[in-house]
Amino acid sequence: MGDNPPIIYLNNAATTWPKPPEVLEAVRQSLALPVFGSGRTTGSQGEDYITLAREALADLLAADPPEHVIFTQNATDSLNVLIGGFLAGETGCHVLTTELDHNSVLRPLHELERQGRIRLTVLPFENGSVSPDAVRAAITPDTRLMVTAHGSNVLGSVQDVARIGETLHDHGVYFIVDGAQTAGHIPVDLGNLPVDAYVFTGHKGLLGIPGTGGFYLRDPESIAPLRYGGTGTDSFSLFQPREMPERFEVGTHNYPGLAALAAGVNYIAAIGVEAVAEKAERQTAFLIGELKEEPNIMVYNESPVLPIVSFNIRGMENDDVGFILARAYGIVARTGLHCAPLVHRAIDGGRGSVRLSLSWFTTDEECRTAARAVKEIARNANSSLGSP
Repeated sequence: MGDNPPIIYLNNAATTWPKPPEVLEAVRQSLALPVFGSGRTTGSQGEDYITLAREALADLLAADPPEHVIFTQNATDSLNVLIGGFLAGETGCHVLTTELDHNSVLRPLHELERQGRIRLTVLPFENGSVSPDAVRAAITPDTRLMVTAHGSNVLGSVQDVARIGETLHDHGVYFIVDGAQTAGHIPVDLGNLPVDAYVFTGHKGLLGIPGTGGFYLRDPESIAPLRYGGTGTDSFSLFQPREMPERFEVGTHNYPGLAALAAGVNYIAAIGVEAVAEKAERQTAFLIGELKEEPNIMVYNESPVLPIVSFNIRGMENDDVGFILARAYGIVARTGLHCAPLVHRAIDGGRGSVRLSLSWFTTDEECRTAARAVKEIARNANSSLGSP
């Protein structure tokens, strides 16, 4: 191996890299020209990046009407806005979530439980998903809300949010879905999914830059605004507008971020999300097939829907595996708990795992190199331990 092997970036479930040239150019262009924002500036020298991004996302996700697409800092910010806004004024109601969820869901809910404002049930999963029947069995007369991930950032599994949503709505339970791992990776049709709010982030599968995200909200009146301020509209009123999107969007937008997001979404749309998903499925299956050849590599989900492969090597700490991948092979992966501690408690006793996650820009050659690297590390570990 050379001293500085080329970077093979396989941490796309955290933040995708590289970004399309169109995304980088959109950021440059947005900063090179004056900002244009309706109600905040005169003239028309610049693009209305907010509207471009909103309409691009509405098209990609079948989210209608576009003004119900709201921009925030990221998915975590969106979840805090939605959870806090739905439960504003509520005390003592019952809320559901799952062991598959990320801390961006678990921490806001556990904090509300600690404050005595909700009663929380965390549903276990089996084979990477929570069954709609388990959801139905957990509903009580005072269940008001369920919040869960569409896709697991550890297992790459995708929840049956259509059936879960139907079950919840049959019982009058509000449904917030965290789509941080699914938007841009698999087709999402919000026109046909029975979800009340769907959260997205800009810097993962949508190929934008960090600091952007948002949510689609079916019924604006179902969520109380938690933030108040300038919108560039109806400025004589000392109260927050009720109209969308001003009901939830306050202050100056992240114009460079939304320019990047519009470009990233349009890039994905031009390829087609189905084509993105097909390539990812093929490459992920290849990686898993290769890793399964080594008996001391434990792959935690052998049939993920998303391009995520989590594994451990027997006899090695996952941090050590990640260190060797980076130093000896130039492979950027992720190790540890991936901000989803309850998944790891269930699958690996809380040790954490090594995660390889792909994007549209991951090449077949990079997958072959990564598979060889992990297998070499596993064989060296096996020889140092002696035959099992």
